[in-house]
Amino acid sequence: MLILQSPLTRKLSAFVALSDVDLETLARFHRRRRSFLAKHELIHEGQKNQTAFILAEGWACSYKMLSDGGRQIVDFQVPGDFLGLRSVLFRTTDHSVEAVTRIEASEVLASDILDGFANAPRLATAVLWAASRDEAMVVAHLVNLGRRSAEERVAHFMLELGARLKLVGIGDKTGFDCPLTQYHLADALGLSAVHVNRVLRHLREEGLLTFQQGRVYFDDFAGLVALACFDTDYLDQDGPLLR
Repeated sequence: MLILQSPLTRKLSAFVALSDVDLETLARFHRRRRSFLAKHELIHEGQKNQTAFILAEGWACSYKMLSDGGRQIVDFQVPGDFLGLRSVLFRTTDHSVEAVTRIEASEVLASDILDGFANAPRLATAVLWAASRDEAMVVAHLVNLGRRSAEERVAHFMLELGARLKLVGIGDKTGFDCPLTQYHLADALGLSAVHVNRVLRHLREEGLLTFQQGRVYFDDFAGLVALACFDTDYLDQDGPLLR
């Protein structure tokens, strides 16, 4: 089954051993596959009756716009992530989602999700786990913004991205391909692009991390973990709990 190679299947399998019924339901979620160019806005804050998407290829970001034209990136989405899952449940969408790169994503209607969960309750539990994991990451990002130094923020954020990508088979302890610019990182980490550049240079000079030519290299993985006090427990991806 092609659905076994889906990044979402790999991700949810970290929590629950998926049954044939679960896999058939996931396959239906992927029926409406679409392509979007970089910078395309898939979801706009304030929209009503918005659909969600499952990201299969490429990167996206969710964000809030400020009255002065500034932007706070809430998170980046990678293959296997839902885009705008809250949008199918809330009456009005509370955030925007934009493609960072060219992406492939499957459109999922509210009826798809509700019908699917009725027929595959174990899958519903797995998606609830994924949503809870996203909430845990938001908590980690709040700590980043409020209490960690600039170096610790960048280190923690890069390690988290690496762990998320490793889960879906496109990253490891040596590093990962990363299409983000220093402006993306600045909008996510509450820093200026100049400050991000300075921090990345410092981490490289310390032999901890190198970010160049679209790839992040973990030069000293253990040292980076120690700097960021990074603990993967909040990502909860050590193996299925439900079989």
